[in-house]
Amino acid sequence: MPLAADWVTISALATAAGTLVLAVATFSSVRSANRAARVAERSLLAGLRPLLVPSRLEDPAQKVFFLGERHLFVPGGSATAECTDEAVLIAASIRNAGSGIAVLQGWHFHPELEPRAEHPPPEEFTRLTRDIFIAVGEIGFWQGSFRDPSSDAFAVARRVLESGGPWMIDVLYSDAEGGQRVISRYSMTAREDGGWLAAAGRHWSIDGVDPRYG
Repeated sequence: MPLAADWVTISALATAAGTLVLAVATFSSVRSANRAARVAERSLLAGLRPLLVPSRLEDPAQKVFFLGERHLFVPGGSATAECTDEAVLIAASIRNAGSGIAVLQGWHFHPELEPRAEHPPPEEFTRLTRDIFIAVGEIGFWQGSFRDPSSDAFAVARRVLESGGPWMIDVLYSDAEGGQRVISRYSMTAREDGGWLAAAGRHWSIDGVDPRYG
């Protein structure tokens, strides 16, 4: 009887050990598969990721149309504006240096240079009234307008732009699927021949990992 009992115990222990080994192997396999899936997903997203920077000075000027049959000519690497009693129109030339199509979503105007300031929440951005897509490696534009002469924002923007002083614009955009949202900040300083030179200041990843913090 003791010998039979020993074999029963040994069999039970062997079964338990086998089950444990199988569980560990299964856990490792699932973990490895999850890691591979995350890597594949990040690789796929990297292929869709846009990044908007100012266009080059040698890039051609663009004719940007606004409501009311108005338009602005925007030189490469620059921004321009037009102010009247009815509307303040602004446009800037930008280039997609990323690996995916950029879809512009909104913007936020800053009447002075505050390079260290954090961006406003995405829900506070002014939404664009037209779809603007910028293909990979191509130039495009951002445009915005103030059309309520009675608002404080209209008065502030008009004063800054008519004075030719510096200002900033935050542009919110996404990939072609509406994900991987990014806010890019551009600082604008006066050109000698009119308008403003555009320079990229900050890029914030809204839906992904911020590259500055891992």
